[in-house]
Amino acid sequence: MNEIQLFIEWILSFVSENLYLGVFLAALIETVFPPIPSEAVFPLAGFIVLKNEMSFIHVIGVGFTGGLGSTFGAFVIYLVALKLGRAGLYRYLKYVKIKESSLKKADDWFEKYGDKSVIIGRLIPGIRELVSIPAGIFNMKPIKFLIFTLIGSCAWSIILTAIGYYFGVATLDFF
Repeated sequence: MNEIQLFIEWILSFVSENLYLGVFLAALIETVFPPIPSEAVFPLAGFIVLKNEMSFIHVIGVGFTGGLGSTFGAFVIYLVALKLGRAGLYRYLKYVKIKESSLKKADDWFEKYGDKSVIIGRLIPGIRELVSIPAGIFNMKPIKFLIFTLIGSCAWSIILTAIGYYFGVATLDFF
């Protein structure tokens, strides 16, 4: 097993043991260092809510907490992109394992949809991790970026957490 798999397993275990804090940290780390799949973290969190017999409101609370973590992580990326600019970012892409073609896709997305691409982009795997970069490069206003990122990130996190809760209910009902 490689280091990334061990790290992902540790994060999932941490989320299982520390639901709110674990989801916040996993979402923050996942946004800045994409090997942690939010598609695994949030459904797991939804299932934990169900398993611990917590009310459904915790699905929304956990999703919102994850949205906050994602927003903080996205803001870090936004600030780096704002500071370095396009030329500076291209020098560092190889270190963070982002392909120029992926960044080009995010740039095109941002140019086509403008500021609202941040909300929409936070809901689309593959774009959600990168949409902060063109927002910084194109100098989107920080407050607008934070609000749009929070909306998109919370929607994504709540939906995935609810899926984990729902499928947990379906699984328990099945057996």
